[in-house]
Amino acid sequence: MAAAVFTYRARDKSGKVHEGQLEGSSREAVVKALKERGVMPLAVEARKNAGLKTEIHIPGLSDRIKSKDVSVFSRQFATMINAGLSLLRSLSVLEEQTSSKPLAKIIGEVRRDVERGVGLSSALEKHPKAFGQLYTAMVRAGEAGGVLDDTLIRLADALESAVALRSKIRSAMAYPVVVLSMVGLVVIAMMLFVVPIFVDLYASAGGDLPVPTKILIGGSNIVTGYWWIVGPLSGLAVFGFRKWINTPPGRRVWDMFKLRMPVFGGVVHKTAISRFSSTLGVLLRTGVPILQAMEIVREVSGNVIVGDAVADVAKSVKDGDSLALPLQSHAIFPSMVVQMIAVGEETGAVDEMLDKVATFYDQEVNDTVDALTSLLEPLLIAFMGITVGGILVALYLPMFNLVNVVG
Repeated sequence: MAAAVFTYRARDKSGKVHEGQLEGSSREAVVKALKERGVMPLAVEARKNAGLKTEIHIPGLSDRIKSKDVSVFSRQFATMINAGLSLLRSLSVLEEQTSSKPLAKIIGEVRRDVERGVGLSSALEKHPKAFGQLYTAMVRAGEAGGVLDDTLIRLADALESAVALRSKIRSAMAYPVVVLSMVGLVVIAMMLFVVPIFVDLYASAGGDLPVPTKILIGGSNIVTGYWWIVGPLSGLAVFGFRKWINTPPGRRVWDMFKLRMPVFGGVVHKTAISRFSSTLGVLLRTGVPILQAMEIVREVSGNVIVGDAVADVAKSVKDGDSLALPLQSHAIFPSMVVQMIAVGEETGAVDEMLDKVATFYDQEVNDTVDALTSLLEPLLIAFMGITVGGILVALYLPMFNLVNVVG
């Protein structure tokens, strides 16, 4: 049955009357939901003209769920469960107060599934866009072990750490992206409007032009004369590249390139090791079996090269090897990581060692990003100066030659 919107009036334990709206499959379901929230329904009616409401739905944009929203939901959910609130009441409260409409809709669907007797992990599993494999596996392990509150707290900690790291890297990349975009716009503007003025000037003056000026004028002629080809071709190139990196061979080559990039490759590598360590550590502490944990780590690694290495290690572990031994055969894992895991296996504290490795590499990424930010600023300013200055020099070289001839 399709859900409808109901208006309600209800009195809380202190006697205060509240009014609002609630979505439900029937009036009885809304009355039940209000009672679970600890309020006494006074009036519940279907909202009139609810079917006339229209919403603009943009696929891929309006239904997009941000990692930060899921992180905030997880922390609030963990806090409520740990405080002793029931599962249904916690979901009901979060459904109302979540600012993200797509996530609120999903929470409502999860709540209704739980009301029908579906397990929380199974209800979450129906919504992979919001709750991935890592999320549902941890919740399932928490349900099985009777420690859902502790599991949710660990999950919230892990998600907040991942969001903070991702935000740090994006903030560091924002400045160079803006500067390079400005440089590109300046160069295109000069090619379209400034260079053609000098082309007419030098054509009337006659004489042979220097090589840099010829190259610049040739580029300007292409941009001004064939913009209707250059523009679509550039768009097709970007589209084709994005399609290519979404194919298995393209993703492998692209991920390998990111790891080997000068300067930035180190950040990508350290981020991948941090994600591997933190994810595996959280899963093992939660009680997820090692082979299932390795499979989840492979899926959420974010890098095909790292994922392949994890899959190979999982095969060795399945055959009876320790975790540290097969890690040694993969250069993607630094020796420090291997040694720390080996010590953890000897002492029975692999999860603690993995947490220490993740903390170490998180700090390494933060320090590297800070250093890159300080270094990139003067380098980008110099690049902008050299680019614009080079164009101006190429434009004025013929004038310098004319002055020398006259002199």
